[in-house]
Amino acid sequence: MLIVDDHPIIVAGCAAMLAGEGDIEVFDARDAEAGLAAYVAHGPDAAVVDIALPGASGFELTRRILRHDPRARVVVFSMNDDAIFAARAIEAGAKAYVTKNDDPYLLLRALREVMAGGTFIQPRIADRLGADESGAKSPLDALSPRELEILRMLGEGLGLAEIADATSLSYKTIANSCALMKRKLRARTSLELVRIAMEQRLV
Repeated sequence: MLIVDDHPIIVAGCAAMLAGEGDIEVFDARDAEAGLAAYVAHGPDAAVVDIALPGASGFELTRRILRHDPRARVVVFSMNDDAIFAARAIEAGAKAYVTKNDDPYLLLRALREVMAGGTFIQPRIADRLGADESGAKSPLDALSPRELEILRMLGEGLGLAEIADATSLSYKTIANSCALMKRKLRARTSLELVRIAMEQRLV
């Protein structure tokens, strides 16, 4: 089992919980680059991935893992309980979405479902997704996974050149994405994008 999270307490807690499930070997990594390297090196049965990772986001890491192994089982484990993040995680290829501020054993339940070939979104998030389909919209609903990743990095204080370097995209692509996000979110300035990122708890 691979756990990719930059918070040692989260990694330790997950490892301790999994230790009670039998002979499960746990590997961990603290950023997306190391996470992909660990996945390639160890070929784990499943990967538990945070969204807010140093460098690239958990969405991007999920895509990279699936490019390496299309059959990969990725569970996104995030602080954010906005249903749009669950939707974007599934779009990126994750098999499950669980929030850290809920019962930790939901993660274990998600892993069991995923290992059995299924998918899992914790019930209250799934209910919100159903509400969104009925008409309720998140301010972030119009953003793509890539745009969410860029918005998160803006909220962390990264400049456009730093985001371009972290995502391996051109400066022009990042600038164009920011311009598009301003229109989608009705933000007039980059500072307003940063404010939105903070209000939506992307950081």
